[in-house]
Amino acid sequence: MIYALLDKDSLLKRGLSLKDITKKIELLNIPIAQYRNKFGSIEEKREDLLLIKKYFSGKLIINDTIELIDFANGLHIGQEDIREFSSDLNKAIEIIRDKIGNKLLGLSTHNYKEIIEANSLDLDYIGLGAYRGTTTKEDAKVLGKEALELAKYSKHPVGLIGGVRLDDIFGNKITYKVIGSDLYEN
Repeated sequence: MIYALLDKDSLLKRGLSLKDITKKIELLNIPIAQYRNKFGSIEEKREDLLLIKKYFSGKLIINDTIELIDFANGLHIGQEDIREFSSDLNKAIEIIRDKIGNKLLGLSTHNYKEIIEANSLDLDYIGLGAYRGTTTKEDAKVLGKEALELAKYSKHPVGLIGGVRLDDIFGNKITYKVIGSDLYEN
């Protein structure tokens, strides 16, 4: 299943509009999309979420910005972000679940240790990567085929992230192919 990544910074760098990419993912019948904007204000992010929802009928995930959960179907958080809620990861998830209810919750993972930690958490999926080098996170450690092996250890559905292409084919342990750049280029 394709999971689209709508990274505001990457779109701006390529001179692409959020509206046009959102229309494209709707035409491709992509069922789930994550909106990521690391530098925008809360108001800008809220407006962007409303714009996406106007043109996209699938599940919409907000990256990190739990304050805007009412405008999305779920939340995706990173390893550093979860620890801002509590150093006890189960407590952190409890706090997050209190705020988001039964909406989707995903967590980024990068190695065996983080996957094993995630197995004990009340998550709906994990993101695992980077599979290849990517322009959205240039400092990401590239796992390559090791990511496919690591995915076998997850009890949660796995979304493979980082440089994933539309034409990539993975085994059944990979639930989501998280696509960003390929959507922007084609």
